[in-house]
Amino acid sequence: TPVVGERIIKDDDLLADETYNWAKDTTYILDGFVFLEAGGTLNIEEGTVIKALSTPTTGDNASALIIARDAQIFAEGTFEEPIIFTAENDDIDDPVDLLPTDRGLWGGLIILGNATITADTPVKAIEGIPAGDDRAVYGGDDDTDNSGVIRFVSIRHGGAALAEGNEINGLTLGGVGSGTQIDHIEV
Repeated sequence: TPVVGERIIKDDDLLADETYNWAKDTTYILDGFVFLEAGGTLNIEEGTVIKALSTPTTGDNASALIIARDAQIFAEGTFEEPIIFTAENDDIDDPVDLLPTDRGLWGGLIILGNATITADTPVKAIEGIPAGDDRAVYGGDDDTDNSGVIRFVSIRHGGAALAEGNEINGLTLGGVGSGTQIDHIEV
Protein backbone atom coordinates (compact mmCIF):
# COMPACT_ATOMS: atom_id res chain seq x y z
CA THR A 1 0.00 0.00 0.00
CA PRO A 2 1.52 3.35 -0.98
CA VAL A 3 1.96 6.09 1.60
CA VAL A 4 0.98 9.71 1.03
CA GLY A 5 3.15 11.13 -1.72
CA GLU A 6 3.87 7.72 -3.30
CA ARG A 7 2.38 6.15 -6.39
CA ILE A 8 2.90 2.52 -7.41
CA ILE A 9 3.36 2.07 -11.15
CA LYS A 10 2.69 -1.31 -12.78
CA ASP A 11 2.95 -2.46 -16.38
CA ASP A 12 -0.56 -1.53 -17.46
CA ASP A 13 -0.25 2.04 -16.10
CA LEU A 14 1.69 3.50 -19.07
CA LEU A 15 -0.25 2.86 -22.27
CA ALA A 16 0.42 3.58 -25.92
CA ASP A 17 -0.30 7.02 -27.35
CA GLU A 18 -0.67 8.71 -23.95
CA THR A 19 1.36 11.44 -22.23
CA TYR A 20 2.33 11.06 -18.57
CA ASN A 21 3.80 13.71 -16.28
CA TRP A 22 5.67 12.64 -13.15
CA ALA A 23 6.21 15.45 -10.64
CA LYS A 24 8.75 15.82 -7.85
CA ASP A 25 6.06 15.99 -5.15
CA THR A 26 5.41 12.26 -5.67
CA THR A 27 7.75 9.29 -5.29
CA TYR A 28 7.01 6.75 -8.03
CA ILE A 29 7.43 3.06 -7.16
CA LEU A 30 8.08 0.68 -10.09
CA ASP A 31 6.50 -2.73 -9.50
CA GLY A 32 7.90 -5.20 -12.06
CA PHE A 33 8.57 -4.52 -15.73
CA VAL A 34 6.89 -1.20 -16.53
CA PHE A 35 6.71 -0.46 -20.25
CA LEU A 36 6.03 2.95 -21.76
CA GLU A 37 4.42 1.69 -24.93
CA ALA A 38 4.82 2.94 -28.52
CA GLY A 39 3.46 6.44 -29.01
CA GLY A 40 3.65 7.17 -25.28
CA THR A 41 5.50 10.13 -23.78
CA LEU A 42 6.82 10.26 -20.22
CA ASN A 43 7.84 13.67 -18.84
CA ILE A 44 9.74 13.53 -15.54
CA GLU A 45 10.19 16.78 -13.62
CA GLU A 46 13.60 17.70 -12.21
CA GLY A 47 14.05 16.50 -8.64
CA THR A 48 11.68 13.54 -9.06
CA VAL A 49 12.54 10.28 -7.29
CA ILE A 50 11.63 6.94 -8.87
CA LYS A 51 12.13 3.85 -6.71
CA ALA A 52 11.81 0.20 -7.69
CA LEU A 53 10.65 -2.83 -5.76
CA SER A 54 13.38 -5.43 -5.24
CA THR A 55 10.75 -8.16 -5.14
CA PRO A 56 7.93 -7.19 -7.49
CA THR A 57 4.37 -8.25 -6.70
CA THR A 58 3.81 -8.85 -10.45
CA GLY A 59 5.80 -12.08 -10.72
CA ASP A 60 8.49 -10.40 -12.85
CA ASN A 61 12.12 -11.22 -11.99
CA ALA A 62 12.95 -7.55 -11.35
CA SER A 63 11.54 -4.04 -11.57
CA ALA A 64 12.58 -1.86 -14.50
CA LEU A 65 11.31 1.06 -16.58
CA ILE A 66 11.34 0.15 -20.27
CA ILE A 67 10.85 2.82 -22.92
CA ALA A 68 9.64 0.89 -25.98
CA ARG A 69 10.44 1.78 -29.58
CA ASP A 70 8.40 4.76 -30.78
CA ALA A 71 7.89 5.99 -27.20
CA GLN A 72 9.79 8.92 -25.66
CA ILE A 73 11.11 9.79 -22.21
CA PHE A 74 11.93 13.36 -21.23
CA ALA A 75 13.80 13.05 -17.92
CA GLU A 76 15.46 16.44 -17.68
CA GLY A 77 16.95 16.95 -14.26
CA THR A 78 19.32 19.76 -13.33
CA PHE A 79 22.63 19.89 -11.48
CA GLU A 80 20.78 21.18 -8.42
CA GLU A 81 17.81 18.81 -8.80
CA PRO A 82 18.77 15.56 -10.54
CA ILE A 83 16.20 12.89 -11.28
CA ILE A 84 16.96 9.83 -9.14
CA PHE A 85 16.16 6.21 -9.99
CA THR A 86 16.94 3.92 -7.05
CA ALA A 87 15.94 0.91 -4.98
CA GLU A 88 12.85 1.00 -2.77
CA ASN A 89 14.87 0.85 0.45
CA ASP A 90 17.20 3.74 -0.42
CA ASP A 91 16.66 6.68 1.93
CA ILE A 92 18.00 9.38 -0.36
CA ASP A 93 18.33 11.73 2.62
CA ASP A 94 20.77 9.33 4.33
CA PRO A 95 24.02 9.11 2.32
CA VAL A 96 25.24 5.99 4.18
CA ASP A 97 22.12 3.79 4.34
CA LEU A 98 23.21 2.11 1.10
CA LEU A 99 26.76 2.15 -0.23
CA PRO A 100 27.81 2.55 -3.87
CA THR A 101 28.71 -1.17 -3.77
CA ASP A 102 25.09 -2.09 -2.93
CA ARG A 103 23.95 -2.97 -6.42
CA GLY A 104 21.62 -5.40 -8.09
CA LEU A 105 18.69 -4.29 -5.91
CA TRP A 106 16.46 -3.64 -8.94
CA GLY A 107 16.73 -3.73 -12.74
CA GLY A 108 17.25 -0.33 -14.32
CA LEU A 109 16.21 2.04 -17.08
CA ILE A 110 15.97 0.51 -20.57
CA ILE A 111 15.53 2.71 -23.65
CA LEU A 112 14.81 1.05 -27.00
CA GLY A 113 14.96 2.72 -30.39
CA ASN A 114 14.73 2.21 -34.14
CA ALA A 115 18.37 2.75 -35.18
CA THR A 116 20.46 0.25 -37.12
CA ILE A 117 22.03 -2.46 -34.95
CA THR A 118 24.92 -4.85 -35.60
CA ALA A 119 23.12 -8.18 -35.57
CA ASP A 120 22.06 -10.87 -38.06
CA THR A 121 18.56 -9.38 -38.06
CA PRO A 122 17.36 -5.75 -38.24
CA VAL A 123 15.55 -6.05 -34.89
CA LYS A 124 16.35 -8.01 -31.79
CA ALA A 125 14.84 -8.60 -28.32
CA ILE A 126 16.64 -6.81 -25.50
CA GLU A 127 18.35 -8.99 -22.93
CA GLY A 128 16.67 -9.37 -19.55
CA ILE A 129 13.06 -9.16 -20.71
CA PRO A 130 11.10 -12.36 -21.34
CA ALA A 131 11.27 -13.48 -24.99
CA GLY A 132 8.21 -12.92 -27.10
CA ASP A 133 7.23 -9.50 -25.77
CA ASP A 134 7.07 -7.27 -28.87
CA ARG A 135 7.51 -4.19 -26.67
CA ALA A 136 11.06 -5.36 -25.84
CA VAL A 137 12.51 -5.27 -29.36
CA TYR A 138 14.99 -2.71 -30.65
CA GLY A 139 16.60 -1.84 -33.96
CA GLY A 140 15.44 -0.77 -37.38
CA ASP A 141 16.67 1.60 -40.04
CA ASP A 142 16.18 5.10 -38.56
CA ASP A 143 19.61 6.16 -37.31
CA THR A 144 18.23 9.60 -36.35
CA ASP A 145 15.48 8.05 -34.19
CA ASN A 146 14.57 10.15 -31.14
CA SER A 147 13.75 8.32 -27.91
CA GLY A 148 13.78 11.58 -25.91
CA VAL A 149 16.14 13.23 -23.42
CA ILE A 150 17.78 11.98 -20.24
CA ARG A 151 19.87 14.63 -18.56
CA PHE A 152 21.16 14.98 -15.00
CA VAL A 153 19.86 11.56 -14.00
CA SER A 154 21.28 9.37 -11.22
CA ILE A 155 20.59 5.63 -11.52
CA ARG A 156 21.49 3.97 -8.22
CA HIS A 157 21.77 0.37 -6.99
CA GLY A 158 20.46 -1.21 -10.21
CA GLY A 159 21.62 -4.07 -12.38
CA ALA A 160 19.64 -7.24 -11.73
CA ALA A 161 21.10 -10.61 -12.72
CA LEU A 162 18.11 -12.70 -13.84
CA ALA A 163 20.02 -15.81 -14.92
CA GLU A 164 23.55 -16.72 -16.01
CA GLY A 165 24.38 -14.35 -18.90
CA ASN A 166 20.98 -12.63 -18.71
CA GLU A 167 20.79 -9.37 -16.81
CA ILE A 168 19.41 -5.87 -16.77
CA ASN A 169 22.02 -3.13 -16.40
CA GLY A 170 21.51 0.16 -14.57
CA LEU A 171 21.10 1.86 -17.96
CA THR A 172 20.52 -0.17 -21.12
CA LEU A 173 20.31 1.45 -24.55
CA GLY A 174 19.23 -0.64 -27.54
CA GLY A 175 19.10 0.81 -31.04
CA VAL A 176 18.85 4.36 -29.74
CA GLY A 177 19.26 6.90 -32.55
CA SER A 178 21.21 10.15 -32.77
CA GLY A 179 18.08 12.22 -32.11
CA THR A 180 18.14 10.98 -28.49
CA GLN A 181 19.97 13.27 -26.05
CA ILE A 182 21.84 11.64 -23.18
CA ASP A 183 24.20 13.58 -20.91
CA HIS A 184 25.21 13.98 -17.28
CA ILE A 185 24.18 10.44 -16.29
CA GLU A 186 25.44 8.68 -13.16
CA VAL A 187 25.07 4.90 -12.90
